[in-house]
Amino acid sequence: MILGMSVATFTLLHVLVSLIAIAIGGVVVIEMLRSRLLSGLTALFLATTVLTSASGFLFHSKSFGAPHVVGLLSLAVLAVALLALYARHLAGNWRAVYVVGALIALYLNVFVGVVQAFQKIAFLRALAPTQSEPPFLVAQALVLILFIWLGVAATKRFHPGVAAGPNISMPVGVR
Repeated sequence: MILGMSVATFTLLHVLVSLIAIAIGGVVVIEMLRSRLLSGLTALFLATTVLTSASGFLFHSKSFGAPHVVGLLSLAVLAVALLALYARHLAGNWRAVYVVGALIALYLNVFVGVVQAFQKIAFLRALAPTQSEPPFLVAQALVLILFIWLGVAATKRFHPGVAAGPNISMPVGVR
């Protein structure tokens, strides 16, 4: 039992929250590329990503391992992104700090998603049973390259205070 739920139920909930975080994160990144900040979706992305990372620690484990490292890294990056957005209001260099932090958090969630896909989906597991085979490495490399490109593009394009328009909802203090 985890938080009063069976392990299977908790796992399903954890996976659903992770998938929601990834989907909403994709929308948030697209909006960054359009220089728009949608406060509600951004808050939901950050909250579900924090929940995903934090809830991962509730799974029973005999030792500290790679999933714990990824979870801690994600939570640390999210803390900085939250600080940049809500305490520093994206002022000055905090805009780039937020963009990079949000993208790293999303990348880590997608990275884990790829790992899980290669573990759980029979077709993918057959291609890379130990996750050291080329199909797995190529998939992870492509995801990394995509996120590097997105990070560079979003850092250049995301200036919500400059491109404020009717579809933008910005945090208090952002102008």
